[in-house]
Amino acid sequence: MLTLDESLSLLAAAREAAQGAGVPMTFAVMDPGGHLLGLHRMDGAPWVTADVAQGKAWTSAAYGVPSSAQKEKMTPMPVFATAITTMTHGRFTPQTGAVPIYRDGTLVGGLGASGGTGDQDEAACTAAVQAVGCSTTA
Repeated sequence: MLTLDESLSLLAAAREAAQGAGVPMTFAVMDPGGHLLGLHRMDGAPWVTADVAQGKAWTSAAYGVPSSAQKEKMTPMPVFATAITTMTHGRFTPQTGAVPIYRDGTLVGGLGASGGTGDQDEAACTAAVQAVGCSTTA
């Protein structure tokens, strides 16, 4: 399980990556059950990015894969994607921009971002997970 301190470290590392890219973003850390552990919205990031980052993080934590994998999987099935989004009360967000967090081969959460392009969001999340000594794969 991720601790509060680990969550704060992830958010700080993600913020550093976003600053390096020159893009204000919002970051959300979820535990494997989809519960919010931490949220950080950088100055200049649009308000809606808070909800989007949480949805992406939830999706990555729920499936244990980058949220881009769910985007790819759902592209040919938009009705099914909408059904899952509805069943999860809007949490399922199959868009690029989040990665799972693994420690010693165990899924401990997900880190999502919003504010840049999907690829920029995912890159910042990946950099943060690696910076704290975790991995995005089992």
